[in-house]
Amino acid sequence: MTLAHLTDVHLRLGGRPVLRGLSLEVRRGEVLALLGGNGAGKSTTLQLLLGFLAPDSGSVRVTGLDPRREPAAVRARLAYVPENAALYGQLTARENLSYLLSLAGADPRPGAVEDALRRAGLPAEAWDRRLSTFSKGMAQKVAIALALARDVPLLLLDEPTSGLDPGATAEFNALLGTLRDAGVGILMVTHDLAGAAAVADRVGLLRDGRLAEEFRAGPGPRFDLNRLHAGFSAPARPGEAA
Repeated sequence: MTLAHLTDVHLRLGGRPVLRGLSLEVRRGEVLALLGGNGAGKSTTLQLLLGFLAPDSGSVRVTGLDPRREPAAVRARLAYVPENAALYGQLTARENLSYLLSLAGADPRPGAVEDALRRAGLPAEAWDRRLSTFSKGMAQKVAIALALARDVPLLLLDEPTSGLDPGATAEFNALLGTLRDAGVGILMVTHDLAGAAAVADRVGLLRDGRLAEEFRAGPGPRFDLNRLHAGFSAPARPGEAA
């Protein structure tokens, strides 16, 4: 089942072409990693799915809905975790989830907050500590827990492993595997080629404002890292989006 679908999307920002016929889809129970350099359009793609931008042409759908026409309905079906989540340092992990869920109008079942923190890998002894004492990796787990507590089919991640140490990255990748097995569709945009190859089912290379290449995980070595690196490092054509 396709959860998110961009079809032949063109978009200009500030007079500059950013997307030039981008087409991609995110399916239930898979991780799609979208790789690209600065200015390639990765974050723009997320903003289209969230309904913050509208394409000049082409279509954007989330669970069959247009994010611009039905933003509330779309956002109720997805969770977004930015690179630096806007959490409250003076509140505890448990308080952050309870407060932010209430702002979103969510009505989680009893124990859902604690279950989400547990699934995100945050130790129970940290649940009632203020976030101002957390490392970036621990704060990222709280942001992921918030997404888990929403219990939605689609998860959007923006540079999710930026600033994480290898141990925290491995824990994060294991969590993504658990979510994928539970049927969640995951789109992550990242610069981290090796990290994407470790967890993704498909890796798409965004170049010149379109999906230039796509690789699927295989048996044995999941991806040919040399091919991925060559595609990732290929320069944009002159005059096109970098």
